[in-house]
Amino acid sequence: MAHAKKRKVLLAVAAAAVMLLVAGVAYANGSDSSEQATGSDIEKAKSVALDHTNGGQVTGTEIGDEEGYYEVEVTRDDGSQVDVHLDRDFNVLSGPTDHGSPDDKDEPNDE
Repeated sequence: MAHAKKRKVLLAVAAAAVMLLVAGVAYANGSDSSEQATGSDIEKAKSVALDHTNGGQVTGTEIGDEEGYYEVEVTRDDGSQVDVHLDRDFNVLSGPTDHGSPDDKDEPNDE
C-alpha cells in the first residue's frame, strides 16, 4: 500500500510541474489564453506586413509586442530584415525599419 501512495504523490508532483512549465512559457511569451490570436489572425497580420514591405518572406511573428499587438519580421529579397508593427485591427503602426543587414550581422546602430 505504501508503494501505491508514493506513486500517487509522485504523479501529482509531476502534474504540478508540467502545469508550472506551461504557465511559465505563456508568461515568457507575454500572453495568456485570452491574448492568443487565432491562426487566421496571424495569417492576416503576415499578409498586411508583406503588402506593406512590397513582398519578402515572413521570418518571425510575435503577439503582444511592446510596440504593437502584432510584430511581423520580414526578410526582403536583398537579405535585409524589417519589423512591421500592427495594432489589433491590423493597422500598420510602424515599419519598415531595417534592423539587419543582408549578411545577417547586426550593425552598430541596430536595436
